[in-house]
Amino acid sequence: MTDANIIYTYTDEAPALATASFLPMVQAIASTADVDIETRDISLAGRVLAAFPQRLTTEQQIGDALAELGGLATTAEANIIKLPNISASIPQLKAAIAELQAQGYDIPDYPDDPSSVEEKDIRARYDRIKGSAVNPVLREGNSDRRAPGSVKTYARNHPHLNKPFDEGSKTRVATMGHDDFKSNEKSWIAAHDDVLTIRHIAQDGTTTVLKENLKVLPREIIDATFLSAAALDAFLADTLEAAKNDDVLYSVHLKATMMKVSDPIIFGHVVRAFFADVFAEHGDALVAAGLDGNNGLGSILSGLEKVEGGDAIAAAITARLAEGPRLSYVNSDKGITNLHVPSDVIVDASMPALIRNGGKMWGVDGEEAETLAVIPDSSYAGVYQAVIDDVIANGPLDPATIGTVPNVGLMAQAAEEYGSHDKTFEIASAGVVQIVDSAGDVLIEHEVGAGDIWRATQTKHIAVMDWVKLAVTRARATGAPAVFWLDVNRAHDAQLIAKLHQALATLDTTGVQITILAPAEATRYTLARMRHGLDTISVTGNVLRDYLTDLFPILEVGTSAKMLSIVPLLSGGGLFETGAGGSAPKHVQQLVEQNYLRWDSLGEFFALAASFEHYADVTGNVRAQVLADTLDAATGAFLENDKSPGRKLGTIDNRGSHFYLTLYWVQELAKQDADPELAATFAPVAEALAAKEQQIVDELVAVQGDAVDIGGYYRPDAAKVDAVMRPSATLNAIIDAIG
Repeated sequence: MTDANIIYTYTDEAPALATASFLPMVQAIASTADVDIETRDISLAGRVLAAFPQRLTTEQQIGDALAELGGLATTAEANIIKLPNISASIPQLKAAIAELQAQGYDIPDYPDDPSSVEEKDIRARYDRIKGSAVNPVLREGNSDRRAPGSVKTYARNHPHLNKPFDEGSKTRVATMGHDDFKSNEKSWIAAHDDVLTIRHIAQDGTTTVLKENLKVLPREIIDATFLSAAALDAFLADTLEAAKNDDVLYSVHLKATMMKVSDPIIFGHVVRAFFADVFAEHGDALVAAGLDGNNGLGSILSGLEKVEGGDAIAAAITARLAEGPRLSYVNSDKGITNLHVPSDVIVDASMPALIRNGGKMWGVDGEEAETLAVIPDSSYAGVYQAVIDDVIANGPLDPATIGTVPNVGLMAQAAEEYGSHDKTFEIASAGVVQIVDSAGDVLIEHEVGAGDIWRATQTKHIAVMDWVKLAVTRARATGAPAVFWLDVNRAHDAQLIAKLHQALATLDTTGVQITILAPAEATRYTLARMRHGLDTISVTGNVLRDYLTDLFPILEVGTSAKMLSIVPLLSGGGLFETGAGGSAPKHVQQLVEQNYLRWDSLGEFFALAASFEHYADVTGNVRAQVLADTLDAATGAFLENDKSPGRKLGTIDNRGSHFYLTLYWVQELAKQDADPELAATFAPVAEALAAKEQQIVDELVAVQGDAVDIGGYYRPDAAKVDAVMRPSATLNAIIDAIG
C-alpha cells in the first residue's frame, strides 16, 4: 500500500454484492486521474479467517485487514471508504463459522462454555469479532452525518409517505425508568494516568477480578452502571400483561449488535419471560442444552432435536405463541418472530420504521397492528415516545416541507462503547462491583444481585474536545443551532456538560447558537423546528448518534442509506461511511431468489465524492478534485432522473443504478473545462454509453427473475458474484477499456 491511496472496504451482504458491480467502474474512472483505489476485506468471514491463520493453508490465509486499517486511521494519510458490515450476534457468528467450515476452512466451533486453555483462547478470538467490532477500530474521529442537499431536495420534490397514527392509537413505548442503566449510572474523571481494576466481591468475601490493566489518561471519563435482573424480569412480566390486556403486538427493541454483551442477555430475559411456563417446566433441560434464550427463539427451536422431550417443548412453545400476547413478526410467511434472533430487530432501525408506519408492526397473520414497543433501559426510550406523542398530536411529518436534522456524534477513540466489549459482565452472585485505582482506592461501587448486568465505559478528553469543536464548526457553516442532547441529571452527561463549557471557552462561538437539552426535550424542540421547515444540528453521544442518524433520515428522506457520513479523523485523515446496513439481509435473499438487488448505493456515491475531495486536498492531485466535482454533479442528475433501484422486477436494480450514475459521471467529465485532456479521454466513453444505453439496460434487466448461486452468504464465491453483478457484456467492455 502506498501513501494516501484510497482504501475501499469489502464488507458483507448487499453492500459487498453492490461493490462487485460498482467498484470496477470507479477504479477504471479513477485510474485516469492517477488515483489508486485498493480494497481491504473487513467482512465478518474475513475477520474470522484472519483470527485463525495457524489453522489454514497458505493459500487460505488472509491478513488482518481491520488491524491494518485501525493503524492507518491514526495517520494523516488515511482515506478509507467504509461500507456497512455485519455486527454479528452469536447466531450470525455461528452461521458464518459453519459456512466457512463447509467451504473447507479448518476453523474451530464457537465454544459456548469454554473450559480448557485452548477453548478459552478460541472464545476470546471470536469475542473480539462479534458485535460492533469494526467501527470502534476505524472511528478515530467524531461523526459528521447529514442528508446532502441533493437528497433533501429530491425528498421534497418526491416525498415518501409517513403514515398517520390511528385515532386513539394504543402504540406506546414501555421502559423501566428505575433500576436500569440510566438510573444506576456513576461517573468519575481521572486526574492522572493510572491503571484501574474492576472486581466483584461476593457476599462471602470472595473477590474475583473482572478486568485488570484498564489504562486511563488524564481527564478521561469513566462511567459504570448496572441493570437489575430482578427489576427487568418484573418489568417484562408487567409489559406482557399490558400488551395482552391492550390487545396489541408485543415487540422488544434492543441493540444486540453494538451492545453485543449486554443486550443479548436482556434479549434472553425477554425470551424466558414470554415463555415463562415453558421454562418453568423444561428450563433445566433447555439450559443444560445451551438453549437459555439469549440467542433467541430460533436457536431454541433448531436445538430441540438434541433435547430429550424436544417435541413436547416445541408443542408448549407453539401453545404459548397462540395464547398471547400477540408477538410482532419479522417475517410472518416464514414464522420468524420478534424473538427469533437478537440481531433481527435493532432499535435504531425498527423504531423509526414503526413510527413511519403509523405506529404499527406486523403480526403472525401478516397484518399491521398497533404495538407495545419494549425498550427496557430508559436512557433514550423517551426520545421515541416523544416522537410518537408528536405525531399523534400533530400528524405525520411531511417530507415536502420539514427541515433537516444533521448529527455531530461523539465516537472518537471508542467513546461511549456501552455494553459492547471487555467491560460488561453478567454478575455471578450478589455482592459489590468496584472500580479501584492502582493504589487500591475505590472509585466507583455498586451493590449488585445475581444475574445483574454491570458495565463500564471510557470517554477520552481529546475526543470530547474535538466533538465540541466539530459541532461549533458545523453550526457556523450552516447557521443552524447546535443542540447538545445531554441530561444534567445523568452522571455521564453531567461530566460532558462540564467539558462542553471548558471547550466552548476556548472556541470562537460568535454568532453560533448552542443549546443543551435533555434527550426527550431536545426531541420535542427539534420536531417543532422541523415542522416549521427549520434545520437543527443534533449533537449527541455515541449511542444517540446511532439512533438519530436512522430516526431523522428515515422520517426526512425515507432511508438512512442516503446520508453523507464523514469522520474527520483526529490525525487529519478521513473516514467516509456510506450509510446504514440494516436492510442488507433481505436484499441478499431477494437477489438469490430473483436475481434482483434493491440495495441503494446512493450513500456510497456521496462518500466517494468526499473521499476524492479529501484526496485532492492531501495530495494536491487536481484531477481528483475534478472527479469529486463531476461525481457530485452526476449524483444530482441521478436523483433528478430517479435512477435509484426500482421496487419490482423489470425495473433497474442496483446494477442499473450503477450504470446510470456512471453514464452521468462520464458525461460530466466529458464536458468539464478544468482538464481538457481528461475531458477528451471521456468523450468517447460518454458517447459509447449513451449510444448503448438501451442495450445495456436490456441486458441488465434480462437476467432478472431466476434464482442465482453466489456460492455462500458470509463468504460468497468471488467469480460467481462477479458474474451475477456484472451481467452486461456491453457495459463491461466499455468500462474495461477506459484508460
